[in-house]
Amino acid sequence: MKEYPAIKFLDLKAINQGFEPELTRMLLKISQSGQFVNGEISEKFEKNFANYIGTEHCISLGNGTNALELILKAYMVMGILGKKDEILVPANTFFATFLAISNQGLVPVPVEPDPSTFNICVSSLEQKINKKTRGLLLVHLFGRNAYSDKIKHLVEKHGLKLIEDNAQAVGSIYNETRTGALGHAAAHSFYPTKNLGALGDAGAVTTNDLELATTVRALGNYGGKEKYVFECLGTHSKMDEIQAGVLNVKLPYLDESNRLRNEIARTYLTEIDSIYLTLPKTPEQNQSLSHTWHLFTILVSRRENLIRHLSKMGIETTIHYPIPPHLQPVYSHTNFGPLPITEKIHNETLSIPLNPILTKAEIKYIIDTINNWNGK
Repeated sequence: MKEYPAIKFLDLKAINQGFEPELTRMLLKISQSGQFVNGEISEKFEKNFANYIGTEHCISLGNGTNALELILKAYMVMGILGKKDEILVPANTFFATFLAISNQGLVPVPVEPDPSTFNICVSSLEQKINKKTRGLLLVHLFGRNAYSDKIKHLVEKHGLKLIEDNAQAVGSIYNETRTGALGHAAAHSFYPTKNLGALGDAGAVTTNDLELATTVRALGNYGGKEKYVFECLGTHSKMDEIQAGVLNVKLPYLDESNRLRNEIARTYLTEIDSIYLTLPKTPEQNQSLSHTWHLFTILVSRRENLIRHLSKMGIETTIHYPIPPHLQPVYSHTNFGPLPITEKIHNETLSIPLNPILTKAEIKYIIDTINNWNGK
């Protein structure tokens, strides 16, 4: 019986091995320090990450969803947003983006994507703006930069707050500015699978707004700016020293890791040649727009057939995401209207392996296996 190579979708053990022995030294340092929360290592990460993104402030938090929620909640505490205000959001996104909006008593208004990029469609975006619209939660989905001059113009024209969901695109650049510094505030996730991943869950907010930064930090500390004094109803969300230490080790290598991801993506885009699937597209005519390719997603109508074919040949795949937010059971009584482009994407999307430890031989094997598929 013929044996095939085993190519995991993502091998976190192998990826983290690439940061040794620095990771082990950092973990040992933390374990011996006796300081596991609110220490100098998390303070150092906040400074390092703010400097990397290019913002004045970084607030480290427990996870990326907290980061989204606390930005929105902070704007409500500051009197900038109010209950039932509408927040524009890509219809094609992970559920947490909708969840963060709904959990604050705000109204998510889904906007269809551009089917070629999967990111929010600007022309559809403008049609959704009305007198209740107060913000845009812009998701750089799958590591593909969603920002544009047209979005900047719409945000300024209508006086909207631009909040970036940068969970999947850390390191992307637009006109020499990194995602995470393009809007009024940004949420970041360092979940282990992300391009910059911790060894557990972690997140952060970046912003140039001092009042927002101070409010977000207080909200993550139960609602207090000082110990045992609580000025508003917050929550408990902090990045522990272990995660901050891991991220401090990995951050200097992020740009090189993203460069390798871009090389693999370009190879896929150039060499995958199949009439049975559709490849993602990027606006390459704008050389100032860079992507970080957190995921490489294709569209295929016979998705289950391709999954079986690749699995048989030893290639692991996954689906991001099988059910769009507007069709989740929790929203069954909410009328978001028809969103056919989003539903088509979620019915056909398939993610193939893309990570910086893939070898050239593995990349060629993935490409050849896809190109040799007969659609059945």
